[in-house]
Amino acid sequence: MIKFFLMVNKQGQTRLSRYYEHVEIHKRTMLEAEVIKNCLSRSKDQCSFIEYKDFKLVYRQYAALFVVVGINETENEMAVYELIHNFVEVLDKYFSRVSELDVSFSISEIHLSIYFWCTSSYCLHSADCQAVKTMQSPGFTNFAPADPIQEKKKNATLTKRIFKESCKYRCFHAYQPMG
Repeated sequence: MIKFFLMVNKQGQTRLSRYYEHVEIHKRTMLEAEVIKNCLSRSKDQCSFIEYKDFKLVYRQYAALFVVVGINETENEMAVYELIHNFVEVLDKYFSRVSELDVSFSISEIHLSIYFWCTSSYCLHSADCQAVKTMQSPGFTNFAPADPIQEKKKNATLTKRIFKESCKYRCFHAYQPMG
């Protein structure tokens, strides 16, 4: 199960964060600082999986951006590692080479694409071609929740739409924790 999803630059500034469990704001800041310090201090030769407190960190570096995902002990690290890679490939296709500026100025599209890939803290991995088609379809950005109360309704609607389209093209795979 995914606990959080972070996109960070080389200077250690968080550009995007998505939490799937409730974490208080001041604890989020401390958690992000520690996680970022652990990931940025590692060399490229070291493994991209880190045991940290009661969960694991899976990260990948793409140019000036680090994508960090916190998962529980039962989640498959390689599946999450592949999820990160596919997620960034889709962003590259959508933005024509994603950069830190794209993440900063198109935050709603990035959040929606995270909803596409990870719903209810489980990884939903779909083929890249279908992900890009869905992101480029009319009305995709209309799902951005303006009110946190309506977030669940809009998330459920988006999930149903994505599931229907993915099943239609028969390229849907669900990664759930082994147990």
